Amino acid sequence: LAEAAELLPGVGRRAFLTTGRLGLAAFAHLAGTHFVVRSVEPPGPPLPPDTEHVLARGPFTVTDELALLREHRIDVLVTKDSGGEATAAKLTAARRLGLPVVVVRRPPLPDGVTAVDDVAGALARLGFSAA
Repeated sequence: LAEAAELLPGVGRRAFLTTGRLGLAAFAHLAGTHFVVRSVEPPGPPLPPDTEHVLARGPFTVTDELALLREHRIDVLVTKDSGGEATAAKLTAARRLGLPVVVVRRPPLPDGVTAVDDVAGALARLGFSAA
């Protein structure tokens, strides 16, 4: 998040920030950038000085995301690499509008922890049969 905040001023001035309300503190020191933050509940401090809240619950369609990006005149999307369908619509909308996207990488797994790709892999890892 800190790296994304460092990059942001050189990329855009009106950011749709979708890194989760708990990650907003990393952007709190940025003046000169207008942030649009969407969440189910209002985020708490610390917040960037110029923050607009959009209270909404997904899932969101590409049409929804295009409307939001246009309405708020967004010129950069900042999002986490969640790896799921939840981010697909906003990424598609940003691509259609030709907007730059700053993607926050997932943190590395702790030592000794491995990831699995699906439920069958998780069950196998736990010693259960997927049959």
